[in-house]
Amino acid sequence: MVSSKDRQRKLARDKFDRQMARRAAKQRRRRQIQAGLGAAAALIVIVGGIAWLGGAFDSDDTTTDAADSDTCLWTPQSTDGNANLKDVGQPPTKDIPTSGTRDMTITTDQGAPIVVRLDQTSSPCSAADLAYLAGKQFYDNTTCHEITAEGAIRCGDPSGTGQGGPTYSVYDENLPQVPSPAPSAGATPVYPKGTVAMIGDPPGTNGSQFLIFFKDYTPKGQAQYPIIGTVTGGLDTVTKIGKIPVKANAAGDKVTPATKIAVQSITVGASTPDGATPSAAAPSASSQS
Repeated sequence: MVSSKDRQRKLARDKFDRQMARRAAKQRRRRQIQAGLGAAAALIVIVGGIAWLGGAFDSDDTTTDAADSDTCLWTPQSTDGNANLKDVGQPPTKDIPTSGTRDMTITTDQGAPIVVRLDQTSSPCSAADLAYLAGKQFYDNTTCHEITAEGAIRCGDPSGTGQGGPTYSVYDENLPQVPSPAPSAGATPVYPKGTVAMIGDPPGTNGSQFLIFFKDYTPKGQAQYPIIGTVTGGLDTVTKIGKIPVKANAAGDKVTPATKIAVQSITVGASTPDGATPSAAAPSASSQS
């Protein structure tokens, strides 16, 4: 499997190649203009040079580059080795919002809906991923199958095994850094209560699963959960769920809720610019990317 660092290097390399190609094209056009003008048209050369410096010849390149550029890359995951994966296609790779927010509403049987503000500036591909899956009703009638030792509710796996998800994954975005040396008591936690983060198995292969932290958490080593957003509504519901007793799972880890946590639906609202009031999440808007 290609690592997230390899994918990031490939994206950077592709961007550099496009930049060099644009620069070479600009230089060719400049030489052609200068050769055609001649000494007798010195004034036109000056005017043309000013226009070139002002970017008059750049519009075609900018438009082409924006249209050709992939914002996100999705890594295929095979069902051959994991029958818990579900094929629902893949989100688009272009025209994905890279700023602003959008609200994700999680409706459970445990109380008021949980509203999560997804951060498209720091995690555009993860936000697009969740919005796409919500639009496919991927999360409807599923469960939050774990209450983790880190103090988080784990949701988003239709199989309830921890191995489920779509037949693609997205690399880590907005992975926090753990201070070194370890932060002292009272320091700002790496994952404050109400933080929502993606979780993949193995780390870096994020699909549909996410964590909602019901208490502050700072890992002792490297952080593994890229942050996608923050709870802005229904935090009381999150706290209530966090108090549900747990029992041992098949591996002997005490993480399985003793009471079933049913997720009735997840919807994602439309993208909202920074500073604007987000629109309410609705099924008709959840498939937007």
